[in-house]
Amino acid sequence: MPVVISLLRAVNVGGHAVIKMADLRALFESLKFKDVQTYVQSGNVVFQTDEKDLEKLALKIQGAIARKFGVTPGVILRTTAEMRDVAKRNPFANRKGIEANKLHVSFLGAKLGPAACDQLLAIPLTAEELIPGSRELFIYCSNGMGQSKIPWAKVDKICGTRGTARNWNSVSKLLEMAEALESTK
Repeated sequence: MPVVISLLRAVNVGGHAVIKMADLRALFESLKFKDVQTYVQSGNVVFQTDEKDLEKLALKIQGAIARKFGVTPGVILRTTAEMRDVAKRNPFANRKGIEANKLHVSFLGAKLGPAACDQLLAIPLTAEELIPGSRELFIYCSNGMGQSKIPWAKVDKICGTRGTARNWNSVSKLLEMAEALESTK
């Protein structure tokens, strides 16, 4: 049974769209997903499912969350293999001085085209670096994400889709959880 990582956008941020992880886990279990696990309070869920159509699955999860909690967060899904690929393509992996808590991946709902990648690379940044991937943005904020001056509205417009960011520690932990669950099959 394939393992899927669900990343919810704008959940439990600044007191908005508050969902307790125990309640979220119970909701995922009610959807007949297996071995459901959550990680930290930002809407990360790792689970097994027979569903292969991730777009259909994201809409199913989004609808269930809307019905149960009255909020409609973005739902970004990645398989273990896709998350492993993100880790392998990390352009900051071999750089010295990179702090994992200042390195983020913004997972996008759609693939970036070449023109969007070029436009993203052309955004003038001073204390940040933004490198587009295929369905993600690798972002390093030397002063921390809270101090970032990245023009997010412009980034979203260029991407044509919104994403949800996780720091590298969370990306690594979610991959570890997914691989562990996959190895129990």
